[in-house]
Amino acid sequence: MARSVDGRDGAPDAGDTIQIGIAVDIPEPWGGMLTRRRIEAGDPLAVPAHVTLLGPTEIPVRALPAVEEHLARVAATHLPFTLHLRGTGTFRPVTQVVFVAVAAGISECELLAAAINAAPELHREARFPYHPHVTVAQDVPPEVLDKAYEDLADFSALFEVEAFTLFSHSGATRWQPRRDFRLGG
Repeated sequence: MARSVDGRDGAPDAGDTIQIGIAVDIPEPWGGMLTRRRIEAGDPLAVPAHVTLLGPTEIPVRALPAVEEHLARVAATHLPFTLHLRGTGTFRPVTQVVFVAVAAGISECELLAAAINAAPELHREARFPYHPHVTVAQDVPPEVLDKAYEDLADFSALFEVEAFTLFSHSGATRWQPRRDFRLGG
């Protein structure tokens, strides 16, 4: 399932910037179900279910090849791992977010996120400490957050993570997968 996009699909010119993000996709059947739950909650940012490794980051388009080389090195030095999603959590009252919790695979996600963030082009100051999770409701009324928290309290999914994905966003389109990076080379 290798994805690759050649930079000519409407991406900005070489002097421009592009938004990127890096995440672990949640496979089916769980990914579609969690995405639908986020849409049903009325979440205006209802993107496909994922665990973020690097949140939206603006970089110069000309830095993209170096970023992709860095990501390939990171992927090659990290082995596939088991991710167990179980139950719900929330960041309230700090932010209005309900999420499905990562029960196993936390340290692997933390190590990947730290290695990814080590590239000079990707380093940015985080507003909050990194906490791997799958957002299922965000910035919606409190009763909707409560419902998502309660409805998914018994959720459980166990799967192997064999890759992470680089996404890009030029401003004119939604987030698009750009390239998968297989763990362990």
